[in-house]
Amino acid sequence: MAPEENGTCEPCKTFGQKCSHVVKKQRAKFYILRRCIAMLVCWHDQNHDRKDS
Repeated sequence: MAPEENGTCEPCKTFGQKCSHVVKKQRAKFYILRRCIAMLVCWHDQNHDRKDS
């Protein structure tokens, strides 16, 4: 099994390390998602303003 298939890395042995690793990955994913949503909202507002002018 590849190291990333089960969502953890091989060097992470303890339960706490595995949880920490998963939490960091999830935080990164949510950060990216939040940034994408913010960009889409700004883009939508900008295009909406152009159509009204």
